[in-house]
Amino acid sequence: MKRIRIFDTTLRDGEQTPGVNLNIQEKVDIAKQLARLGVDVIEPGFPLTSPGDFEAVQRIAREVEGPYICGFSRAIIRDIDETWKAIKDAQKKCFHIFISSSDIQIKHQLGKSEKDVLEIVKNTVYHTKQYTDEVEYSPMDASRTRIEFLYEVIEAAIENGATVINIPDTVGYSTPIEFGELIKNIRSNVRNIDKAIISVHCHNDLGMAAANSIVAAMNGAQQIECTINGVGERAGNAALEEVVTHIEARKSYLGFETGIDLSQLYKTSKIVSRYMGLPIPVNKPIVGKNVFTHESGIHQDGVLKERSTYEVIDPKVVGRDDSGILLGKHSGRHALKIEAQKLGYELDEERLTRLFSDFKKLTDSKKNITTADLESLITEPVAKAVEETYVLDKIKVVSGNIDTPCAKVVIKDAEGNMIEAEQNGNGPVDAVFKAINSVVKEAENLILYKYSVSAVTEEMDALGEASVTLKANERLYTGIGTHTDIITSSAIAYIDAINKSIAAKAGR
Repeated sequence: MKRIRIFDTTLRDGEQTPGVNLNIQEKVDIAKQLARLGVDVIEPGFPLTSPGDFEAVQRIAREVEGPYICGFSRAIIRDIDETWKAIKDAQKKCFHIFISSSDIQIKHQLGKSEKDVLEIVKNTVYHTKQYTDEVEYSPMDASRTRIEFLYEVIEAAIENGATVINIPDTVGYSTPIEFGELIKNIRSNVRNIDKAIISVHCHNDLGMAAANSIVAAMNGAQQIECTINGVGERAGNAALEEVVTHIEARKSYLGFETGIDLSQLYKTSKIVSRYMGLPIPVNKPIVGKNVFTHESGIHQDGVLKERSTYEVIDPKVVGRDDSGILLGKHSGRHALKIEAQKLGYELDEERLTRLFSDFKKLTDSKKNITTADLESLITEPVAKAVEETYVLDKIKVVSGNIDTPCAKVVIKDAEGNMIEAEQNGNGPVDAVFKAINSVVKEAENLILYKYSVSAVTEEMDALGEASVTLKANERLYTGIGTHTDIITSSAIAYIDAINKSIAAKAGR
């Protein structure tokens, strides 16, 4: 079997999803889970975007072992030098530099010529090689690049030390047959291509990202770049869980495999979904709620007789074991720690103490604590991860279709003062948000950008998970809240987002 390398860019391209803004601890948690998943390369961010991004990449480089940690940089010498500082402590490290190659982007975005781009590629790849043997070059918008120039720029990159040539379908323009032909032609017409690995990075603007990636591998690509849940700019990227599960399911036909631990897929998907505040669509392949659910009588009959009649892969293979665990109010600290470890979380004493306290509070309102509940309790404090200037103390809401919805909140500030407010609204959540705004002066310049609520589990007493994103001066702040009451979880999430904006303004 030919081995296909999996390059994960969830923390770089994936975080460029509109409305997503991960904090440092969230990125570290996701990177550690990606290492458990078995990806070959992690692209942990764009270090020069901000000091926070630089610190996140640096921490991942120092703390995450197994995969290559890849520094992503523009093809600019000073950027490459600074990016090296972020990744130099990694156990295994590589570089990824990029510059546009298509006429459209060279002319309208760069304001340069093909000759200029060629010289930049030669100089920057050569310069990068002094830092690490593993250097990847991407001719951005390759699928719309003049083919003769594409061959020329790839040859120049390899001559100057590139070991990986990434072919991006940057705007999801290509179709599978066309993209496969492109990879085949590169293999046939680039004279030194045998000295480098061909990688592909496909966007999903026209819904072809996963298909384009698979067909590229069938035509000689040795590495596929993708993201968990297909997150990314615009319509996103090739979804890692779709690509690797398809390879596994059709292994005998395709003739290649990956090193991914498929049993970690569902867990990884849930962590990324939660931290990014992006609910997984119910019909999302592999990880969606409905994928292994059958309502049609014919389908039910078939699955009951033989699972493979309507399921091409066993849900347990991708970590979707519905047996779960049951924890309750009599469960102890040690049992909680063991169950957290089974979920892939190694908690220090401080996080375990906080988890145990939150767990006991939840058992007062919920009889059985499921795996999903436990994971929510573990990840929520990390999703907050800032000093809490304001904390929700009490909340009361009156709503319905008779009287105007009204909310009363009691909030504790940083000095321990209790502040009360009461407001009407168009609905219960609107009333709660208005009540908070009326007493929290820092909320004046914040605009509600995105709000969503989803159930963590499916029982009547399920935890409700709210995600609130606020916007100020083009920056986004996402808050997370969970509670058995969705109005309360919404209030917690709203205040969490406010706290993050305060912390960011104070430089914390």
